[in-house]
Amino acid sequence: MEGYRTRRLSGVLLALTAAGGLLLTSCSGGGTESGHSADGSVHHSPGGTGPLPAPDHSQGSAEQQDSREVAPSPDYLSTFALDVDTASYGYARRTLADGQRPDPSTIRPEEFVNSFRQDYERPDGNGFTVTVDGARTDDEDWSLVRVGLATRGTQEQTGERPPAALTFVIDISGSMSEPGRLDLAQESLGVMTDRLRDDDSVAIVTFSDQAETVLPMTRLDGHRDEIHEAIDNLEPTFSTNLGAGVETGYATAVEGLREGATNRVVLVSDALANDGDTDPDSILDRIDGARREHGITLFGVGVGSDYGDALMERLADKGDGNTTYVSDADEARTVFCEQLPRNVDLTARDAKAQVAFDPETVAEFRLVGYDNRRVADDDFRDDRVDGGEVGPGHTVTALYAVRTKPGADGHLATATVRWQDPDTRSPHEESGQLESDSLDETLWNAGPRLQVTAVAAYFADALRQGDDHWSHLPGAPGLGELADRAEELADTTEDRAVRQLADSIRQANQLAG
Repeated sequence: MEGYRTRRLSGVLLALTAAGGLLLTSCSGGGTESGHSADGSVHHSPGGTGPLPAPDHSQGSAEQQDSREVAPSPDYLSTFALDVDTASYGYARRTLADGQRPDPSTIRPEEFVNSFRQDYERPDGNGFTVTVDGARTDDEDWSLVRVGLATRGTQEQTGERPPAALTFVIDISGSMSEPGRLDLAQESLGVMTDRLRDDDSVAIVTFSDQAETVLPMTRLDGHRDEIHEAIDNLEPTFSTNLGAGVETGYATAVEGLREGATNRVVLVSDALANDGDTDPDSILDRIDGARREHGITLFGVGVGSDYGDALMERLADKGDGNTTYVSDADEARTVFCEQLPRNVDLTARDAKAQVAFDPETVAEFRLVGYDNRRVADDDFRDDRVDGGEVGPGHTVTALYAVRTKPGADGHLATATVRWQDPDTRSPHEESGQLESDSLDETLWNAGPRLQVTAVAAYFADALRQGDDHWSHLPGAPGLGELADRAEELADTTEDRAVRQLADSIRQANQLAG
């Protein structure tokens, strides 16, 4: 554990939020927050725009002094925007299958963790349930703590979804001529066109050196042949002016905006921008009005063996959306033909999580990943600060490495998620608690889904070695042992995705010699 970057906790008495928390349903809007102070007393405070009650931060935040050698000022909070991206894991699998080790800078552990099914209880309506559990590792006093958030089931389970208005922004630059890029997108979009409902609408924008709207927003009913023809006629051409494509795509989405529908821009690209504006912040500035005023979200689909991961991730994070990566026909069909049609609507906007650790029982903690999604603690309840957009059928998992104090007994942490209703924009919160007895089991005796979460995080950790900003997680096994664990879990869960994880770990182990 030497050099493992963590946040230390002071023994100062710090107020914590209790299990009762501010418990708001998706139909209510007021209330107070109740919690436990470190001395065991219960406090109540009115709802506001700040974080959970916190100590004085005048000596500097833990983000500024985050190390084991220099103890930060008293800080027991960890705050981040929710993220359901999975592109980093998908691209890593593709790279390993091609016989290469992924660039450590493309490894985002939270996207590995969030690529796998979880067993969290789901709410009946919009918003989230909160599950907090964990298990002890082989390193003394160190545990892995899982904070799990789940939205309601997909519309197949809960009834009719609202109609969708989807603007596809498709890269037809020369680099998209490689097999598994434009051809893969065309095949998948064709199948998806047949599966969308009659009351859904589709627009198509293409871009190479310039952008063009080849199909304005068109209702599926009676126009499927026209949409198929537009898809089939796509051909790769010149350079990649991604900025022009995104700007034209949003303009087309605004022009075809449908009230009462879910309006979304779907960007399909290898994100190898080499023409026009290639800066994601500048591109997003140009479409900021459409994004904020009309609530149009961005869904990025990455393709290709050479892939502009950083650009696509930045666009999605700042564009109120998420990204995925597809490398073959099966993955593309899953994304376009299953996930997208049934998950086009949102259940939460600007969702953020804040975890408060108890300084009486917790000595150190560290959030695994979410490096680009950190939020200032004071901004947790500031609803002007962007969070993450999450739809139905999703789970979001945050994993923490936590060192408890010797003999720790009782309350360890409170996790709270805050989101805005996608229709009314009214804020809501839900909380969950972690007690010391939740960490009685050792990791490899815990439930299979918690073990899968740990394996995915350990795998990301191993691939990120060599990155100066990363260090080992507690209890990390070697890649050989990790592959064995994954194979056992694949048998236990009968989950094809876990079997693929085991295969990818084996490939990484072979490349490591």
